[in-house]
Amino acid sequence: MQISNLRHVDDFATIIADRCWHQWWTKTDVSLLDYSAGIKQMTVKSGIPIALVAHRASQFMGSVLLIENDLAARTQYSPWIAALWVEPEFRCLGIAGELIKAARKEASQQGFRTCYLCATDANSLYYLARGFAPVENNVSGRNIFMIES
Repeated sequence: MQISNLRHVDDFATIIADRCWHQWWTKTDVSLLDYSAGIKQMTVKSGIPIALVAHRASQFMGSVLLIENDLAARTQYSPWIAALWVEPEFRCLGIAGELIKAARKEASQQGFRTCYLCATDANSLYYLARGFAPVENNVSGRNIFMIES
């Protein structure tokens, strides 16, 4: 498995948009077409936002985004690790942890000392177990965490 910046493996843009939109955006006013356009922008722009892809050759395994903000109620925090996705058949193999590590490295290379993340109560223990520290609880229904990049 390798982790690549989407700019270098842009064929994965459609699948990332599909997985993320269906998981987190279907009940919003954002259309799949608009979400896909945002992901495709990450194939041509450098800097944040960044999409990182876990893959084995042309086989998509998972992805994560590093974005400026993931919670409108807390614009003072940046950057955010967001939209962490691992395909069901590849879960519990450490891929999510590797994607998080890659996102932290990208943030550090861009001069950020800290990364933020928001999670539901159900997912919060996962991030605590991986070294994330709580920042705030129940902000727009999410818990906010931080970790050094």
